[in-house]
Amino acid sequence: MAVLTIRNVPEEVRARLRLRAARAGRSAEAEARAILAEACLRDEKTRPVAELRQWVDELYRGKKPRGVVAGLIAERRREAKRG
Repeated sequence: MAVLTIRNVPEEVRARLRLRAARAGRSAEAEARAILAEACLRDEKTRPVAELRQWVDELYRGKKPRGVVAGLIAERRREAKRG
């Protein structure tokens, strides 16, 4: 299995992840894996770009690093081309 490091996670997101994990009876790492697996395995092609932008805006609450949305959109388009 691969190792994934995620930097610059807002403190509130980290705290909510820990709470969500505790409610599910698992570690924060296991909860993050479950969230990522669910998000990546559903059909992302049906989600509009505007929804992705809104999700990022809500996640960072106006404090997002530059280029996050553009980078995510570009990554999503590359993945869609690969099929």
